[in-house]
Amino acid sequence: MNIAIVGTGYVGLVSGACFSEMGVHVTCVDVDERKIENLKKGIIPIYEPGLEEMVHKNVIAGRLQFTTDLTTCLDDVDVVFSAVGTPPDEDGSADLRYVLEVAKTIGRNITKYVLVVTKSTVPVGTAQKVKATIQEELNIRGVGIEFDVASNPEFLKEGNAIDDFMKPDRVVVGVESNRAQVILEKLYKPYMMNNNRMIFTDIPSAEMIKYAANAMLATRISFMNDMANLCEIVGADINMVRKGIGTDVRIGSKFLFSGCGYGGSCFPKDVKALIKTASMKGYEMLVLKAVESVNETQKTILYDKLWKHFNGDLKGKTITLWGLAFKPETDDIREATSLVLIDLLLKAGCRVKVYDPIAMEECKRKFSDRIIYSVNMYDAALDADALLLVTEWKEFRLPSWAVLNKTMQQTVIIDGRNIYDKKEMVENGFSYYCIG
Repeated sequence: MNIAIVGTGYVGLVSGACFSEMGVHVTCVDVDERKIENLKKGIIPIYEPGLEEMVHKNVIAGRLQFTTDLTTCLDDVDVVFSAVGTPPDEDGSADLRYVLEVAKTIGRNITKYVLVVTKSTVPVGTAQKVKATIQEELNIRGVGIEFDVASNPEFLKEGNAIDDFMKPDRVVVGVESNRAQVILEKLYKPYMMNNNRMIFTDIPSAEMIKYAANAMLATRISFMNDMANLCEIVGADINMVRKGIGTDVRIGSKFLFSGCGYGGSCFPKDVKALIKTASMKGYEMLVLKAVESVNETQKTILYDKLWKHFNGDLKGKTITLWGLAFKPETDDIREATSLVLIDLLLKAGCRVKVYDPIAMEECKRKFSDRIIYSVNMYDAALDADALLLVTEWKEFRLPSWAVLNKTMQQTVIIDGRNIYDKKEMVENGFSYYCIG
């Protein structure tokens, strides 16, 4: 089978590599000429474990290729996946200009049947807009070429995307024709050999499933952060509370860890988009508004603890951040807590030192030389008045407390992910603060 995937961002490139790994001939398309030229040279624009090797392997095998021109492959493909960006507008709604531009290009150039699948996270009703846009272009041309639209939202976790695609816990597909369903069943069959986990729905339901899933996970995070803050006030331990409620089979143990707020490219954007979608229909998402509010407040909690420890006297202090990415195993700093913290620290007159195993370059694009980029975790902590653990990278889990004791100016550690043991920290001579 031959397919095209428009958009070589996170979703598009991972999907293209994984489809080609199963023998599908994939053409990845992007209007960014520099990105496409780099991909042809083997330069991968994002960090994802295993992705670079998979891309190289399938390019060499001839199953994966890159182009800036969708029209060059439309005559040869059976399916076109739209995986372009849907950034939030100022009002929180999803910007569909790129999605609809892809639809226009398809409508202006197809000469035979094609199945157009939206893989980007888009509001309910987008597939019908795509369908109408393609049909409008066909009407302008005066041709009657058949086509179908479908929705196939992605559920890839950054840092584990290859496994998520190759061994999916579910593949959600919204269709409105048997022909489209048969094509997508064939395309995903190699991933379903042991257990068919495909879920076929109507298109609006498929579009809503992705938003509902992310909103639920975001809700669990904000709920636990809210509970952690209350635990601090009343003297309870959020880690004990987490274990106590996580054993309830109705609740489960996942996404019950408290911390310093969620970020990334999905949760913040999707929560905003769902709130906006409801608002446009005259409905108010009260729970999600609270989820968003709690998360924004939680991103400042490490700064608040730091401010309290130093009685507001932060000017001239050297503050170290361990971790910049919104989560481990990615270089993604979009909506990351680290960005909020750095802004607050700079405004307070602090000298800010940072270290992240992967996300340093991304951070440099935003803050340039306003902060100090360290070569390793201990270099970052040298002469620090306080160390803030922001991202729970594995290499941060068992540091040498003896080294930190000798090299830090003041032994203050604020643990934004609750990965250290309070008793051990106190025994090692640290002033230690965590969440809850």
